[in-house]
Amino acid sequence: MADLLGTFEQAVMLAILRLGDGAYGRAVLHQVQESLARSVAAGAVYTTLDRLEQRGLINSRLAKGTAIRGGRARRYYVVAAAGNRALADAHKTLAKMWQGVKVPMAVKS
Repeated sequence: MADLLGTFEQAVMLAILRLGDGAYGRAVLHQVQESLARSVAAGAVYTTLDRLEQRGLINSRLAKGTAIRGGRARRYYVVAAAGNRALADAHKTLAKMWQGVKVPMAVKS
């Protein structure tokens, strides 16, 4: 089994999957914020994107710049095959960990 993905790494990769062809940096940031229901620093998302790409879990491509963006290019992301396997492993591991736990759990104070 590959190294287990952290929660934030999973959130970023799942955002890429949800966004499909529209998965560029700022869109990924907004999707992560929405799915985690909290504010997230843009730098944290971009650092995670770089790290995931270095690990071969995601790939990116640079699209041509457009007039609307002042000619600046936009980088789009996709989850690589290794990333899909890592997400599946993480999901399977968490499901196994939660097996037998009743939700909602009793909270003792």
